[in-house]
Amino acid sequence: MERYQWILLAHHIPPKPGYLRTKISKRLAGLGAIGLKNALYVLPDTEETRESFSWVAKEIEDGGGRAFLSTGVFFGGVTDDQVKALFISARNAEYEQIVQSARTFLNQVPALVKSWQTSRTGAFENVNDLRKRYDEIRKKDFFGAPGRDSAEGILSAIERKLHQQDKENTDAPQPERTNIKDHRGKTWVTRKRIHIDRIASAWLILRFFDDQARFKFVSSKDYKPKRDEVRFDMFQAEFTHEGDNCTFEVILSRLKLDNVALTAIAEVIHDLDIKDAKFGRPEAQGVLALLSGITLRYEDDEERLSRGMQLLDDLHRYFQTSRR
Repeated sequence: MERYQWILLAHHIPPKPGYLRTKISKRLAGLGAIGLKNALYVLPDTEETRESFSWVAKEIEDGGGRAFLSTGVFFGGVTDDQVKALFISARNAEYEQIVQSARTFLNQVPALVKSWQTSRTGAFENVNDLRKRYDEIRKKDFFGAPGRDSAEGILSAIERKLHQQDKENTDAPQPERTNIKDHRGKTWVTRKRIHIDRIASAWLILRFFDDQARFKFVSSKDYKPKRDEVRFDMFQAEFTHEGDNCTFEVILSRLKLDNVALTAIAEVIHDLDIKDAKFGRPEAQGVLALLSGITLRYEDDEERLSRGMQLLDDLHRYFQTSRR
């Protein structure tokens, strides 16, 4: 069983000056450190976190306090998995704040569009601020909290809406919608760390469009596709969110499949990805728990897709043999 190496900071900060305790608390929160006990904080042990904790220790001592650093592994009292879960929970809570702020802003976009020439600058500044907050959280997301995908998804949706509005205001002709039938035998490209919509969309492509489809997972949201590559569920992708439809719904619509089971799955994926409770599928939270378990257990995208395929195969069979 893999064991994690940790770095711990223990400190004693005098009651005065009062600002020092507040300053150190903010510094530790900014680093993503987790408090195990009063005045005992932990981070994964890396060259970067060692340097970060060393600077915090120096600040404490310069302010008249005492600080101690140590590295090692946990043998009792707490397990690696428990500590890892604390990090994931903390980052999920922070990502959820981004999602809530982004959803509020997304609801304001239609009103902004009506006065686009005067509201454009402010709209892009707002989404850039949200993106900056997201990037700050991502830097301290050491274990890939599932909430990252929801935050990235809604921010990308806002960015697409704003850029689309910019295009429409140039009066330039818009490209015709891509025909999915032109893409058999291609490599499908999407963002790394696949989760709800990307796993389901890849499953839909493989099971109902092209059983020889290949998949490629990339880091950059501005990835430029090579010949014989087609993007999905990422910035400027050929197949991605349209209006309030998630990528799975868009691909299903292009395939023109009249399938009750697939429609039910689309409603589940929509509720989980868009988070607007549009369909209120009772199965959604169970599917979310299983998909989150897959993403927590597997870092590799191919493994995530393989396990997700099995889950969606079973879900499809369930919807084929039952009614809502």
